[in-house]
Amino acid sequence: MARARQDLFEVLAGQRETPEEGVGDLARAAGWPVPDTLQAVVLATPAEAPQLAAALGHALIGTVDGYTCLFVPDPATQTRARLEAALKGRAAAVGHAVPATDTASSLRWARYLLTLGPGRVGPEARPAFVDDHLSALLLLQDESLADALTSRWLGPLEELTPRQSERLEVTLLAWLEGGGAPEAAKLLHVHPQTVRYRLRQIEKLFGPVLRDPRTRFELEMALRSRRLMAHVRSYRARAGRRAAPSPPRYDHSAWPGRPGSTGCERKGCERKGCERHRLVRPLI
Repeated sequence: MARARQDLFEVLAGQRETPEEGVGDLARAAGWPVPDTLQAVVLATPAEAPQLAAALGHALIGTVDGYTCLFVPDPATQTRARLEAALKGRAAAVGHAVPATDTASSLRWARYLLTLGPGRVGPEARPAFVDDHLSALLLLQDESLADALTSRWLGPLEELTPRQSERLEVTLLAWLEGGGAPEAAKLLHVHPQTVRYRLRQIEKLFGPVLRDPRTRFELEMALRSRRLMAHVRSYRARAGRRAAPSPPRYDHSAWPGRPGSTGCERKGCERKGCERHRLVRPLI
């Protein structure tokens, strides 16, 4: 039965092909009836996976590229609260609910989500849910296209200094998010007149296209893509240096720039109050 369960997992995960009627035969041999809908759960570590599978409706266990994965049957019966309770204290990602014929998709996106940020550990750790990051994952599904999008729409900012570009980027994104200068000012914790001054600079750079709804939509996608890609690449770089000593954290009291300004330009800055970091939200 263990071999049959492994074979069934591999078929559902898209690791091997089998005729549609063969899935039913495998399910009977494995003693695991394939439900109409499934949901993938990917674990950073395999600890207590069998007990976890039992707690989640006798989920099907398997391994993909070193990750321990579970296929949870009938997601409608596994409420989010139940999943969070079962997965509390471990780094994990939960895929979206899909028909059994598309289980590999739920698994693929759960795995991808788990690789996008450092899994929190400790008793208060919570799983990440694909459903909470659908738009971000959509923007990140092709890095080359994301780079092409930002190159197409954010070209006018390339002539500026990094500090000027960053300031106008966060202002433009806040304006697109909020819909007006007062709303953007609240997001950035600056005076509305500061936002209006920056918006006049932005209009000089981009011209009348900012009045076009489609252009504003694509600009927001480009800005979000750039920030998401910066987050992902930063995490990958940190992961690559995991064995090396941690870089020093800078003392901002000795660095010019008031709270909420773009004064901090030093590499390695993790100052949460920096305007340049304000709209970069970790995925997990």
